[in-house]
Amino acid sequence: PPPAAENLCPGAEQKVVFITARVHPGETPSSFVCQGIIDFLVSQHPIAKVLRDNLVFKIAPMLNPDGVYLGNYRCSLMGFDLNRHWANPSPWAHPTLHGVKQLIIEMYNNPKINLEFYIDIHAHSTMMNGFMYGNIFEDEERFQRQAVFPKLLCQNAEDFSYSSTSFNRDAVKAGTGRRFLGGLLNDTSYCYTLEVSFYSYILGGPTSTVPYTEEAYMKLGRNVARTFLDYYRLNSLVERPLASTPKTR
Repeated sequence: PPPAAENLCPGAEQKVVFITARVHPGETPSSFVCQGIIDFLVSQHPIAKVLRDNLVFKIAPMLNPDGVYLGNYRCSLMGFDLNRHWANPSPWAHPTLHGVKQLIIEMYNNPKINLEFYIDIHAHSTMMNGFMYGNIFEDEERFQRQAVFPKLLCQNAEDFSYSSTSFNRDAVKAGTGRRFLGGLLNDTSYCYTLEVSFYSYILGGPTSTVPYTEEAYMKLGRNVARTFLDYYRLNSLVERPLASTPKTR
């Protein structure tokens, strides 16, 4: 049988990336981005294999299934904007948040698990491109380290904008997953909201906008997954096909 992946061997320390999407039912692009991440991670792509061997991905692709079913824009069946209830989710009123939060806290309290990333995928109705929101920390070094992943993603995805990426702590966002978990988890964890435009992305000059398609959203998801290869410097582990020897004349 093939050798077990390092991160799944008994007693091994696990590096975990936790991804959630579609907490706001009307933000359908977030589902396509998440689909791109999932499809890539379970594929036979050599990069996907290295990621599976070295990291554990936990993905909750739809945090608001009842709102999606009903065709709501932001709310759940009971009229809650779930992305403002992370601080104290009720198992009765916000069951998906409650379940995900319990799992995250269990993992955080497990000494064998390093919860390294939390990424919550949304879609944005007025901005262009893909971009991220991060948190503000007093510790300058932690603040700088948090900027590494979006900078790497910007190199991998032509539609991702680092200039639109921002780090904030405004009160209106206090109950969001990114803000709440950013305050809960320790300084080796990075929490982001990944936003992608409902409409289009800009290539080159401000006049050349490219409308998003389902495939383009999924491609952004694939590029998010690939960026973990760069972040963890796993590039040397990817099996590359042997280059053909150039014929001499």
